[in-house]
Amino acid sequence: MEGHYSFPPAVAYPLNRFLFALKSNTAARERYIADPEAAMTEHGLDGETRAAVQAFDRNRLVALGGHPYLVFMAQVRLSMAREPGTFEYF
Repeated sequence: MEGHYSFPPAVAYPLNRFLFALKSNTAARERYIADPEAAMTEHGLDGETRAAVQAFDRNRLVALGGHPYLVFMAQVRLSMAREPGTFEYF
């Protein structure tokens, strides 16, 4: 039986580490919102990954090895930071 989930490849570690920072770290989110290019450079993201992050293309981020949970939660936390009145805190 084939599973529906495959572990991210090692090459996707910088992307997943960056997504985790966006999800979990207020300072990292604020840094990304203020200067996306600098934040992505600091996390060692390549050009293709940067484009996917800037567009927050979930399908492309997952295809590049982003963990689906981290992709989803990073986008939610960024949306909450950018427009705090649009989300309920839970």
